[in-house]
Amino acid sequence: MEDSFNCITVLGPTATGKTALAVKLAVLRGGEILSADSRQVYKGLDLGSGKDLSEFHCQNADGTFTDVPYHLIDITDLSCEFSVFNYQQAFYRSFAQVLGRNVMPVVCGGTGMYLDSFLRDYQLLTVPTNVPLRQSLNGKSDAELAEILQNLKGDLHNSTDLTERHRLVRAIEIAEYEKSEDAKAVLAAMPPRPDIRSFNIGLTFPRSVLRARIKTRLYQRLNDGMIEEVEGLLAAGATYDRLERLGLEYRFIAEYLQGKFAGKEDFIEKLYIAIGQFAKRQETWFRGMERKGVKINWLPTTETTTSDEVFEMAKQMLSGVNFD
Repeated sequence: MEDSFNCITVLGPTATGKTALAVKLAVLRGGEILSADSRQVYKGLDLGSGKDLSEFHCQNADGTFTDVPYHLIDITDLSCEFSVFNYQQAFYRSFAQVLGRNVMPVVCGGTGMYLDSFLRDYQLLTVPTNVPLRQSLNGKSDAELAEILQNLKGDLHNSTDLTERHRLVRAIEIAEYEKSEDAKAVLAAMPPRPDIRSFNIGLTFPRSVLRARIKTRLYQRLNDGMIEEVEGLLAAGATYDRLERLGLEYRFIAEYLQGKFAGKEDFIEKLYIAIGQFAKRQETWFRGMERKGVKINWLPTTETTTSDEVFEMAKQMLSGVNFD
């Protein structure tokens, strides 16, 4: 039986044009965008996170414009440490709402853990450290710990928990917590996982092209006021430490404003290198997703592929896909 899908996910490393492609596909399918970006959830992080909200005002072939609705962008502020768990729950709610209106969800992003959280159905439950329990396990042998875990969980599907002592202790801690009333209350309040059957499109470019795109976009965002954006966040009460924890553009700009670079060109060059390294880590993560069973249909781009050609390739790819 042929697989059927009920959503599209556009993923890939930074600076590949994912948003533009996803918006065009959403217009094509009458869909709405769900972001999968760990910094776009925050209000005020606009240029540095690459929200590119102007791209959601999409020009059609006849010259008219369509405003594509989007979700999971600007949903919290910097006072909140938005976790993968928070994202997964927000994603499930938004996905169910969009699909419940018979609208195609088109997911777009490059944050690997956010993508994994719904594509691979992470079972996420925030389990606090249980100090008294850990103290009671001190002095027990690994064999005794394994027996305790076996009694708590019954069949152990994940045998890797038996290979290292700290994993055994943590697994016991999690198993104990899952039986608690607190855990039952948390689980009862969690939205159920919706029916997610995603056709995944991967977008990337040869390394030399990707580096050039990263540099062009970096200078464009600096010209558009990315440093001033960070100065505004600081003036509004954000701390340097909070901005540095956001990584990349926000960390480097916060450090630049504190005089931690030799000068502006030194800051820009090191940020450019760091973004390139980040893009490589993203591609490594996506390869890991594929090894774990996530099917990614990569578009065959070359050094000369244009954005229009990317869209045409994606349209051709989707023409043979069975959607509900």
